[in-house]
Amino acid sequence: MNKITILIHCKDRSKIIASVTNFIAKRGGNIVYIDQHVDREQNIFFMRLESEFASESFSTETFKITFKSDLADKFEMKWRIYSSEKKPKMALFISKYDHCLYDLLGRYNSGELNLEIPFIISNHLDLKSIADNFKIPFYHIPVTKNTKEEAENKQLELLEKHQIDFIVLARYMQIVSGKLIDKYTNKIINIHHSFLPAFVGAKPYHSAYKRGVKIIGATSHYVTEALDAGPIIEQDVARVTHTHSIQDLIAKGRDLEKIVLANAVKLHANRKVMVYNNKTVIFS
Repeated sequence: MNKITILIHCKDRSKIIASVTNFIAKRGGNIVYIDQHVDREQNIFFMRLESEFASESFSTETFKITFKSDLADKFEMKWRIYSSEKKPKMALFISKYDHCLYDLLGRYNSGELNLEIPFIISNHLDLKSIADNFKIPFYHIPVTKNTKEEAENKQLELLEKHQIDFIVLARYMQIVSGKLIDKYTNKIINIHHSFLPAFVGAKPYHSAYKRGVKIIGATSHYVTEALDAGPIIEQDVARVTHTHSIQDLIAKGRDLEKIVLANAVKLHANRKVMVYNNKTVIFS
């Protein structure tokens, strides 16, 4: 059984859904999931569709060619087609915080994440033992003001060699340059220890504590050159009261970070996120 996922966005007009579903039906496909959304302000149509093909002669590449010529060009679509046979490859970038790393590797080890992790990169050696325990190759690439460009070239070399599809910054405490962002546009996922756009900066929990907030949050987003301003994939909050200390807020925040980042990774790996105008459409 061959299964593909199709992501589409284009200007909204009549007969898009009928044209796509009829195209699949004529080629012996069985649609097992379909969802769509129309942004009325922008007049943009979004759709995600999963279809199965029982024929042994089915070819994803051939399907892409005919889809482009028969449908995509006609409706001026921006589109992607993915085969379920190919799991996306994810590179993990880390520093010294271990909570997100442990959580992602635990989920990966249990089969919860539909992806592969060819390697982990860190600018410190502190968490190498964790990578070793999970039997994932670990690369130590130090980053200083004077070696940042050299370090990023080494990172790019590894990313290209292993044909990495997307990157996750699991509390990687370095600013990623435009060179890497341009190469992996909307494919670098970050976890921010705050409910963006409020309380940005290095010590959001201290700022939140001083303000006497009643909720704290975490945000996972795609990385852009505008710091902490990329398209948001996932967010969550936890309630707090005046009885909670800063350490309590940090502990609750770390729990949120793990859950929010894991959910964002799953959404991206399962091809459920579409980016448009620095916003996301998230399909169920």
